[in-house]
Amino acid sequence: MKKQLLLLEDVDGLGRSGDIVTARAGFIRNFLLPMKKALVANKQILKLQQKLKVEREKQAAVDRKLAEAYAETLKDLVLEQEVKVDTEGKMYGSVTQMEIVRLLQDAGHQLERRNLLLPHPIKTLGTHTVKLRLKEGVEAEVLLKVKAEGGEKVVAAKEVKEKSE
Repeated sequence: MKKQLLLLEDVDGLGRSGDIVTARAGFIRNFLLPMKKALVANKQILKLQQKLKVEREKQAAVDRKLAEAYAETLKDLVLEQEVKVDTEGKMYGSVTQMEIVRLLQDAGHQLERRNLLLPHPIKTLGTHTVKLRLKEGVEAEVLLKVKAEGGEKVVAAKEVKEKSE
């Protein structure tokens, strides 16, 4: 049986602070209530909802400003990834979300996989634009240059092949 709850904190996939939501009994019993992320909704708790919504709106404005400033710092960032390629210049694998997150972390930016808007892994060499979603829906972009490992050798091998044809 589902119960109505007032969220005290943002819960991914469920709602934001101050929202009235319903959830399954096990999720409520094992996660939301013990972690103090929600309260069972009653008349007194519903009065608390207005206060939480006001606080959430203030926090959202602050988060949006910070995210926009952070997006400006990411605007000029260029990441580089070397990948193995065959003699024709085709990649053996692909550049995945986790590899991009690792590159961002190496550059000093603490983002998570869920911040990347990458519908499918990158499977071609060249420059790609990677979209990011920061707090409060602010979007940012970084450039990812996918290069061949030992790039000069691959290009030379490709040119030799083209000349022989």
